[in-house]
Amino acid sequence: MSVTVSTRGQRLRANGALLLASALWGFAFVAQRVGADHVGPLTFTGVRFAIGSAVLIPVILLRDRVRGVPAPRRAAATRAVLVPGMVAGVFLTIAVNLQQAAMADTPAGNAAFITGLYMVFVPVIAAFRGHRSSPATILGVLSSLAGLYLISVSDALTIGTGELLLILTCIPWAIQILVIEHYSPRLSALRFAVVQFLTCAVLSSLAALVLEPAPFTGLDKAVVPLLYGGLVSVGIAFTLQVVGQRHALATHASLIMATESVFGAIGGAILLGENMGLRGYAGAALMIVGIVVSQLGLPAAPLDDLADAAEPLP
Repeated sequence: MSVTVSTRGQRLRANGALLLASALWGFAFVAQRVGADHVGPLTFTGVRFAIGSAVLIPVILLRDRVRGVPAPRRAAATRAVLVPGMVAGVFLTIAVNLQQAAMADTPAGNAAFITGLYMVFVPVIAAFRGHRSSPATILGVLSSLAGLYLISVSDALTIGTGELLLILTCIPWAIQILVIEHYSPRLSALRFAVVQFLTCAVLSSLAALVLEPAPFTGLDKAVVPLLYGGLVSVGIAFTLQVVGQRHALATHASLIMATESVFGAIGGAILLGENMGLRGYAGAALMIVGIVVSQLGLPAAPLDDLADAAEPLP
């Protein structure tokens, strides 16, 4: 395995790419919130991820051609990602559709912060697999839970359906991340992503035909949210993440990607006029602290080695 030594400039550029990806993901909550007013959740997800797949496939073909990758190697790399990519795609499908269903009656800012809780669930689930939890992880979980309570639970001790669905998404999100972590050292990252996206697009579309009363209607009223969700959030932002993680430190990458929640709240406030209120912002602050603290318990090993191994082919 070749090891790339990252310069400070490379790491700064990598962190910038990850920050931009997080901003694009954060503003996607606004697109999802607007799209939920016109299109069913399964339809929105199916179309959104079909668009994202259509963006990445030409990128892969072009990079293969520019780099002169022989056909047998391309075919082997594609075959290798099929099963693990579909497994991750199943959990992606569950998480995204629960999230989109929740957007119908949940403010974009609230949704962004609650969804960000998945970054705490990752080390928690890893602990059940035999990884010892650090004190930082435990403190991060407690802080995040306190923030989640302030955001999600009303003074009358009730929780909305949307908030409950978003909490449930944290489990499949975390499992999906752990699946990628397990398989990524041997696979092409972009090909893996395409298989995930296609799996999500197909499963969501089939489910829409069966479960939604008027599948694939209202698309003309949700063109902008769909294009943003597919082209920008799925296609561009994921590519930025892949590029950024080649040279970013693991802890830096985790902390930067946690800002997705902040950008989601900013987008909801600027574009939708949302106001979380003092209680909501206090909860958001606690959740950000919890996410940051829990990630500080992770090792700060550079991702350069992982990037080289994860992409035997781009």
